[in-house]
Amino acid sequence: MKASKGFTLIEVLVASAILALMALISWRGLDGMFKTQSALQKRGDATQTLQMGLAQWRVDLDNIMILQGTPALDWDGRVLRITRQHSQDPKAGVQVVAWTLGNGQWTRWQSEPLMQNDEWTQAWRQAQTWALTAGNVSGNTAQEVLIHPVRAWQIYYHRDGAWSNPLSSAVNLPEGVRLVLELTDTPEFQGKLTLDWVRPTFTAVKQ
Repeated sequence: MKASKGFTLIEVLVASAILALMALISWRGLDGMFKTQSALQKRGDATQTLQMGLAQWRVDLDNIMILQGTPALDWDGRVLRITRQHSQDPKAGVQVVAWTLGNGQWTRWQSEPLMQNDEWTQAWRQAQTWALTAGNVSGNTAQEVLIHPVRAWQIYYHRDGAWSNPLSSAVNLPEGVRLVLELTDTPEFQGKLTLDWVRPTFTAVKQ
């Protein structure tokens, strides 16, 4: 009788070990690809959110409205308040928008459309009060949007050819506004970000 041919126990164990090793390598590769994709997606979302926030910052400043007897722009060291044209319908009145650092987040607030002076006064005060609790669950969050984690921020005005700390109240609008954000250290972002805005109606005077 001829001896039956087949795999020995050692050959089966070696083959099983090779298959297990290949499966482990494949799993680590897939896991690494998933983590990389997840990190890229998270960074992309954070980048888009920050860019949208910066774009909204520019739009708010571009649409500043100067009304008689009311400040159009005010910085008190905590919150920047802006009187601006309504975002969708200029005939709907004006809005008060405010920017601040609340609970570690760069945050924006806006009022409802305003048509009367007393409505504007109330919204202007409300914006300052809102800044005290911005970003907190217990605060007035119905009209606020969290933009991006920020450790600190600062505002500068450009007047008479130089950047300086803004006055709490000023009769005339500055020639430009500089925004400096010190971003919270995250895997997506770190360091400082500076954005300069120039008033659209500003014209440099040649000496």
